[in-house]
Amino acid sequence: MPEWIGATLAGLLAGGALLAGAIIALLGQVPTRVVAAIMALGSGTLISALAFDLVLEAQREGGIVPTVLGFAVGAIVYVAANQLLDRFDQRHPRGTSEYPGTGAGIALGALLDGIPESAVLGLSMVGGGGVSMPVLIAIVISNVPEGLSSTAELRRSGRSSGFVISLWVGIALACALASLLGYVLLDTASGEVTAFITAIAAGAILAMICDTMIPEAFRSAHALTGLLVTAGFLLGYTVHVLG
Repeated sequence: MPEWIGATLAGLLAGGALLAGAIIALLGQVPTRVVAAIMALGSGTLISALAFDLVLEAQREGGIVPTVLGFAVGAIVYVAANQLLDRFDQRHPRGTSEYPGTGAGIALGALLDGIPESAVLGLSMVGGGGVSMPVLIAIVISNVPEGLSSTAELRRSGRSSGFVISLWVGIALACALASLLGYVLLDTASGEVTAFITAIAAGAILAMICDTMIPEAFRSAHALTGLLVTAGFLLGYTVHVLG
C-alpha cells in the first residue's frame, strides 16, 4: 500500500475516533464518570507519546533549538486559539462546564485538537518508518471521550442526529487531510523543519491536555484522575518500548 494512503488512513482513524464517540453518545447515555476515566487514561497516553515519540524524535531530527522553539510555538498558538474559541462560544467557555462547548464551538475545538495530532501522524511516516503506533493509539484513546461528551452537549442543545453525524464526519475527513498533508508536504523537508513541525504538535497537545482533558477528567473522576493518568502513561510507554 502506498505510504500516502497509509498516512491518510491513519488520520482518518484518529478523526474517526471522534465519530465513534459521537455514535456511542447517540446510541445511549454513558455515565459522566466513565467518560472522565477514559479521558484521564487518554491524557496519560498522550503525555507518554509526546515525550517518547514526538519530542525525542524532533530532537534527533533537527536538534534542540528547533525542538524547543517549535514546542513553545505550539503551546502558545493553542492557548491563544483556545482563548478566541472561548470568546466565540460565550455560552459554554471551555473549562467552565461539564462539556467543552456547543455548536460551532465544539467543531472548532475538535479541529483545534485534531489537526496537529493528525498532521504529526503523517509526518511520522516520512522516511518510510511507518505510522507511529504509540501516537496513533494515544490519539484514538483521547478522541473517543471528546466526541462522546461533545455529542451529548450537542444533543442537549437540540441538534439533530443527522447534523451531529455530518459534523463529526467532516472533522474526521479534515483529520485525514491533515495527516496526508503532513506526509506529502514534509517528505522532502530538512531535519530542522520536520523537528520544528513535530515539536509544534507536541507543544499544542500538551497545552490541550493541561487546559482541557485533565481538568474535565478531574471534575468527575476526582481522586482517581492521577492514577488513571499514570496508567495511561505506562500504557503509552509500554507500547513505545515494545514497538
